[in-house]
Amino acid sequence: MLTGKTIVLGVTGGIAAYKSANLASMLIKLHADVHVIMTQNATKFITPMTFETLTNNKCIVDTFDRNFSFDVKHVSLAKRGHLFVVAPCTANVIGKLAHGICDDMLTTTMLATRAPKLIAPAMNTGMWENPILQDNLLKLKGYGYHIIDPIIGRLACGDTGTGKMNSEEVIVEHILTYMAKNQDLKDKKVLITAGPTQEAIDPVRYITNHSSGKMGYAIAKMARLRGADVTLVSGPVSIKPFSGIDVVPVKSAADMFQAVTSRSSEADVVVMCSAVADYTPAEYSNQKVKKHDGELTIELTRTHDILGWLGEHKHEGQTLVGFSMETENLIENSRAKLLKKHADLICANSISGNTTGFAVDTNQVTLISPDEVKELPLCSKEETADKILDFIATLS
Repeated sequence: MLTGKTIVLGVTGGIAAYKSANLASMLIKLHADVHVIMTQNATKFITPMTFETLTNNKCIVDTFDRNFSFDVKHVSLAKRGHLFVVAPCTANVIGKLAHGICDDMLTTTMLATRAPKLIAPAMNTGMWENPILQDNLLKLKGYGYHIIDPIIGRLACGDTGTGKMNSEEVIVEHILTYMAKNQDLKDKKVLITAGPTQEAIDPVRYITNHSSGKMGYAIAKMARLRGADVTLVSGPVSIKPFSGIDVVPVKSAADMFQAVTSRSSEADVVVMCSAVADYTPAEYSNQKVKKHDGELTIELTRTHDILGWLGEHKHEGQTLVGFSMETENLIENSRAKLLKKHADLICANSISGNTTGFAVDTNQVTLISPDEVKELPLCSKEETADKILDFIATLS
């Protein structure tokens, strides 16, 4: 995902420096070319050799080090780097960057580069909450720095509070947002639904379906990587959303209808990827769910047709995408749905095999628009999501 990208990783003198080795390793596995610059204090916590072994590049510490091929190193790295990340970033280095102080290799290179810059602060809670530190962060934000806020946790001093460096996984997600994809959806608002709904029978039981939410979450992730402002309306699932996505949790079809209809007017693209239960039990408090001789009798009513409502209320310039899960007559049934719901695209996939549909990590989708039928290959759900977004871009 980061093939051909050069990332300069700055490591400063905090206990979280040991986590930077894992961060470097994760970036290498994504095929990035990683160059590490350490402050002198950082070498007290982890050795330069660790990073050299992981990256196969010389780890730079001393501005006046002569043990490399001649070039002005802070200038060459400043030009080569596509992205600069400082993790962990101490209060001391934040202060230097905010005031243009360049007294080591890291701060000198950071000032020299025009590439995007991300910093992941890590420090004691008192330092994090100090107004001087917060003013310095505001100044850096004004200069275009992106701050990956620390989290609450147990700190090296033994206190528990805000100041713990965010996880390596979250930092990588922020890096991917800047680097992984062309920003062809930048400034676009994308509304996506994912997962199942749950329709309560009584205080204990409910009607639902087998949807895992994987496809909808994959579309949300890839849309975010392509620069979109993503809102994800999600039924109950066990998937962690990608960083930067606004998640709206819902349970019932009525909840989802309310969440979607209240937000759809602002969306440029709406993708209805959730598996909404078709029926909901009548209110059990009204005695419409009855038990007699050990048998449960349930009076059912139809749930909201969310995709149909979206099609009827679609505004000019908006792209509406639905999904169709079929066991037979895939194309015919999906084309009928496209017309009936006034959608711009139906993503049709069969649930008859064990490599597509619910819960699995792969999918094979046929894209059906008013003018075209395009069958996508079997691939991962993230790859499928990317191909769907490619097709949506041709409709806009």
